[in-house]
Amino acid sequence: METDRRRARVRDIAAETGVSIATVSRVLNDHVNVSPRTRELVLRAVERRRAEDGGPRTVHVRCPYVLTDYFGLIVSSIAEALRLHGARVVLDAGESSQHADTLAGLPDEPGVAGAVLVLPPEDGDRLVALARRGFPFVVVDPRTPPPPDVAAVSAAHFSGARALTAHLVELGHRDIGVIAGPEEWLAGDARTAGHHAALARVGVLPAADRVHHVEPTAAEGLRAAGELLDLPDRPTAIACFNDKLAVGALHAAFDRGLRVPEDLSVAGFDDIDLSRATRPALTTVRQPLREMGRLAVTQLMRVLDGHRPEALHLELSTTLVVRGSTGPAPARRDRPR
Repeated sequence: METDRRRARVRDIAAETGVSIATVSRVLNDHVNVSPRTRELVLRAVERRRAEDGGPRTVHVRCPYVLTDYFGLIVSSIAEALRLHGARVVLDAGESSQHADTLAGLPDEPGVAGAVLVLPPEDGDRLVALARRGFPFVVVDPRTPPPPDVAAVSAAHFSGARALTAHLVELGHRDIGVIAGPEEWLAGDARTAGHHAALARVGVLPAADRVHHVEPTAAEGLRAAGELLDLPDRPTAIACFNDKLAVGALHAAFDRGLRVPEDLSVAGFDDIDLSRATRPALTTVRQPLREMGRLAVTQLMRVLDGHRPEALHLELSTTLVVRGSTGPAPARRDRPR
């Protein structure tokens, strides 16, 4: 019945606005090939229909982190996509939220229809408990492997890191340091595995002293890269969990008089604005952050409209972006490891 009502609403909006049903669907799914005038026309009709149905839905968006570049991009895309669907947003952001028992109270929030949870710090058992209460939600960028019945959207971390390290291998690098994220993070584990897979293809098994697990900040990148570069047989390249760590690695190289990329190649992950502001600009892996937010909203709206998503765990492809911070491995004499 919910499916029939939704189809009827789409048909009604199409008839009211004089556009096709396909165009209404494109607007609701935030496709780019719709003119601004048509988009606005459809959105106004959607808002009128929501009002007739008893008002817009309210969606709780939880991102228990500071909304800087990475999280800000995801949250803004979620908010924009929810507006396209005529929904209201209750935003719960900031690091203090990490210590609040938010999930248990979500089903009891008055008028809240569902939630989008960005990198929730809670474990899988807490997410399962929330799902069992029948509360609709979608996880974006899960910290741990999402339970089978919990909808989640993430990037293809393994293949992105593998492509990055394969690029370094093609440049002749075999001794590559990895500054990974915190241990037992889904993204960090997958990216480290991707790095190792690319090295394994050329018969290289990274030594334990080449992999550092740290918090993903520039300060930690500076510290971890310094430890790698102070080794008697320093690596010729460093692959970092994110762009902020890579910026710290660039500073560590500069502090030691090393040229990038002539003496050392440095690469990041995410492709936030910072990656284009460094000198040289960072080679990195572009995550589809905005697309992750929009797709999470599409998944949630399908659930709220009575559908069961055909795929609960979605991985969006990443893109290798080659810039000036990576180059051919420098010549070096063989030294025992």
